[in-house]
Amino acid sequence: MTLSKFITKNAFRNKRRSVLTVLSIAFSLLLLTLMMTIWRAFYLDDGSAESAERLVVRHRVSLTFSLPGFYREKIRAVPGVVSVVPMSWFGGIYKDDKPENFFAQFGTDPEEFFKVYRDIQLPADQETAWKRDRQGAIVSASLAQKYGWKPGNRIVLKGNIYPVDLELYVRGIYTSNPDFKSLYFNSKYVEEAVPWFKGQAGTFTILADSPKDVSRIASAVDDTFRNSPQRTKTETEKAFGLEFVAMLGNVKAFILMICVAVVFATLLVSANTMAMSIRERTREVAVLKTLGFTRQSVLGLFVSESVALAALGGVVGISLAYGLVFAISKSPYMSFYNMKVTLGMWALALCVSGLVGLMSSLIPSYHASQINIVDGLRHIG
Repeated sequence: MTLSKFITKNAFRNKRRSVLTVLSIAFSLLLLTLMMTIWRAFYLDDGSAESAERLVVRHRVSLTFSLPGFYREKIRAVPGVVSVVPMSWFGGIYKDDKPENFFAQFGTDPEEFFKVYRDIQLPADQETAWKRDRQGAIVSASLAQKYGWKPGNRIVLKGNIYPVDLELYVRGIYTSNPDFKSLYFNSKYVEEAVPWFKGQAGTFTILADSPKDVSRIASAVDDTFRNSPQRTKTETEKAFGLEFVAMLGNVKAFILMICVAVVFATLLVSANTMAMSIRERTREVAVLKTLGFTRQSVLGLFVSESVALAALGGVVGISLAYGLVFAISKSPYMSFYNMKVTLGMWALALCVSGLVGLMSSLIPSYHASQINIVDGLRHIG
């Protein structure tokens, strides 16, 4: 009987209780890992190198208000601006209004689109075909695979915001990292079909000359339209994405509270399990001491059992979280965020589970190590 085998057998001597404890810790670590993944995607991930050079110009009051199309040339005149393209959300319905058929749709300018979005790859012949066709559209490879689209296929988007149905033809299938999961079409199509939207744009996306010019360009653009009826708000692509998160409230505080609650609940579950297990083995502790085990040895055995159970629960929980995050990342609603469980999250979650196991067992294990041999052998329970 090796020491590791002895610890494993004792950890699962009451299989039902041990399995339930492992599952409880696994669920807690699943939730903790999910919260860490969301935190990273929202606040820590800087995106691609190209996205760090992009800015978004929108109406200062709300995204529901559009901007005049002539703003584009004024923005282009700002020093440090390389390219500018309009980006207008269409929000059409494909097939039906079920969530699984939702995906992002933007009207833009095909002639300058790839100058701004340099992290999108599209074959040259498909790019040319898109530029030549007013009804052409390009779609991400993931959307094409999901719906079985191929170049030449017809797509009909029923207008939800704009009173027009778009009849589009797939002219290209692009790839990007991260996957944008979006459809892009020529914004002139909507402008010609909807009189009140002619000469308008939802937002403008800017490509800066370098990341260090981003803040200066943002200030310069907003200063240009400071006295205009439609004032602007210019921000980085990352900050623009976080505005949608901010609509939900104080997400940072919410995530932190959940993480604290998860760790505390896991600590209580593990502590209760170890207290019950050690209380049932009072006589066994006395026997171990009779055989020559020191107080430090007894303390180490019980702590090791607790850490082993907690670590096992952590591994199960993180594995489940990995699968859940992978499924969430495929959702079109999360297309703007790079959701993934990194090695750092694996290590941190395992450290948390191990630390919980250690802390939950210290007090009951210490008391067990102090038991007198005679009192322990007299114990009945």
